[in-house]
Amino acid sequence: MLKAFLSVIFSCFLCCSLLGQTSEDLRKQQADIQREINDLKRSLESTRKNKKASLTQLALVQKKIRLREQAINNIGGQINAIQNNIVQSRTEIVHLKKELDTLKAQYEKSVVYAYKNRSNYDFLNFVFSAASFNDAIKRVEYLKVYRNYRQQQAENIRNSQQSLQQKIAGLEISRKEKDEVLQKQEKEKLVLVDERKEKDDVVGKLKAREKELNKEITTKAKADLKLKNGIAAAVRRELEKAKAAAVAAAKKVEATAPKTASSGNTKETAAKPVRPKSLLDATPEGAIISADFEKNRGRLPWPIEKGNIKIHFGVYSIEGTTIKGNNPGLTLETEVGAAVKAIFEGEVSSIFDVDGSSTVLLKHGKYFTAYGGLSSSAVSKGQKVNAGQVIGRASANDDGNGEIEFVLMQESRNINPEIWIKRK
Repeated sequence: MLKAFLSVIFSCFLCCSLLGQTSEDLRKQQADIQREINDLKRSLESTRKNKKASLTQLALVQKKIRLREQAINNIGGQINAIQNNIVQSRTEIVHLKKELDTLKAQYEKSVVYAYKNRSNYDFLNFVFSAASFNDAIKRVEYLKVYRNYRQQQAENIRNSQQSLQQKIAGLEISRKEKDEVLQKQEKEKLVLVDERKEKDDVVGKLKAREKELNKEITTKAKADLKLKNGIAAAVRRELEKAKAAAVAAAKKVEATAPKTASSGNTKETAAKPVRPKSLLDATPEGAIISADFEKNRGRLPWPIEKGNIKIHFGVYSIEGTTIKGNNPGLTLETEVGAAVKAIFEGEVSSIFDVDGSSTVLLKHGKYFTAYGGLSSSAVSKGQKVNAGQVIGRASANDDGNGEIEFVLMQESRNINPEIWIKRK
């Protein structure tokens, strides 16, 4: 009975520990989300200094709404975890009450039996009525075990009562915690309503500027095409250079390889060389840099210290308008003249001009990063650069803010930089 009781207590403790760990994880996630929201609020305050609504402002408000919705869902998860804890506690309380009733009933029987056989004569008679001396010793031991059993029963009852009171107290705490979290969720929902109104206000202002924005996006699309063409030409040159180097290396190996004569029916079979997945991985240096770059996926630094995403990667549309576009990378808004830094070690593959601003293309094995919209560049073609090294300065856009285009390529294929850089 005692073993079963302890097993139940241990199982209950284990379940509670797991539930507590889940709730703790949810609270940590909530704290992270709140930090992001606070950072966005500060960024929005900065953008509001410019009375003219901007795409950056819309992007920040939209992100804040997404984070607020995540926060509400996170709180919902906390509520579910607390409710599960409450249900589990209620089940344990019912079980403990039944266990306590059983222990009391058993103890009551043993007390009644002891009362009926309470005289020393009965005990002596029980011992001396033994058929042999060994049997008498066994009966004495039995009486000792029985007395200890009664003491253990009393201890079990006390432990069960204590556990029951603790569970009841814990249940009350969980109920209060649930009420507090529910109130917090309602407050978050009210804030979300206000933030959606804020977004509608920004969308309305942008809609009033639709013609101006359409002109801006059209100009950007033309610049993006020039940017993509410049990157494509540079990547082609790198691939041709790598191909020529691979051919030269193969000829050198063939020229220095020992020649074997074939005779009789012996068929000479040449081993097929294993071709790398990319020509830019053909050299040991290229393979190492590519592998290191891939290992840092999701952990690469931003090319600017302070800034926000104005336009995300890929196909996009401006809410409230008919304007659409396709961004080859990330359009980042920052301060005019802000330092633009290499996100990873590499080599300057190309520097070219796009509508009066400079673009620096860095090679990282088979990966390339392009930094466009620079007022000036601080590197030269063929130069080796380190991660974090300044390669240029951000130029001003039409709104008077600094702006750069950040593009990430895997050879000739555009990939989303946002999933490679750190989350802000």
